[in-house]
Amino acid sequence: MATAEVFVRYDLKKELAEKKVAAGKDELLQKVMDAVVNGDEDNIVAYVNEALTVHDPLVVIREGLVKAMDEVSRLWDEGIYYLPQTIISSDTMLAGLEECEKKMGHAVEKKGVVVTHTAEGDIHDLGQQIVNALLRANGFEVIDLGKDVPVDDVVNAVKQYKPAMLTGTALMTTTMTAFNKIANRLRRDGIEVPFVCGGGAVSLEYVTSFDLGIWGKEAQQAPPMASDAVAGVSWTKMREKYNS
Repeated sequence: MATAEVFVRYDLKKELAEKKVAAGKDELLQKVMDAVVNGDEDNIVAYVNEALTVHDPLVVIREGLVKAMDEVSRLWDEGIYYLPQTIISSDTMLAGLEECEKKMGHAVEKKGVVVTHTAEGDIHDLGQQIVNALLRANGFEVIDLGKDVPVDDVVNAVKQYKPAMLTGTALMTTTMTAFNKIANRLRRDGIEVPFVCGGGAVSLEYVTSFDLGIWGKEAQQAPPMASDAVAGVSWTKMREKYNS
């Protein structure tokens, strides 16, 4: 059984069949978009290559892959799609994007870099995986450090990749204390990267008690926050915008 079939929500099949993302009269782009929305990892490469026989790679990306992920984001926002569907669609989109990049001979320029991690001592990375999927779906390059990441590794990654934004997730109050340590280290080294923190036990009061910290109440805030960070909005302005 294919991985995508394990996560099928059969209650969605009829709705999605009746409400497809419109690609006008272009059947090739329609197949690409439907594959992404439905998480059809088995056929996305064939559909993209078929579309590439008549379309420029940037057209396939913009009018096929990106437009489909916009629909996936809408389904997520409305509570129709959950984590499995979002991740599968994101993986499908990335497979299609790789084919387009092969055709172009170079990678598509990403909107910006975001470093993500789950706090040291914490193995509950569900929230981080949602954030990763949403960021990638919206065109950001994600440096995923994984779970149970030591403070030193996070600080070093920020210095190495120079991201527009850093995110951290934690389920337990005992592990979220790593966020304060990270922020203090970054400030000490003169690094002013917006640091979005979220997760089960993480509160507004805690995150706003230290510099750089911005409370991420919901995962879907990650893409607009990253867009602000890439645009040069300071962590203080972002805190004012999202935490007031």
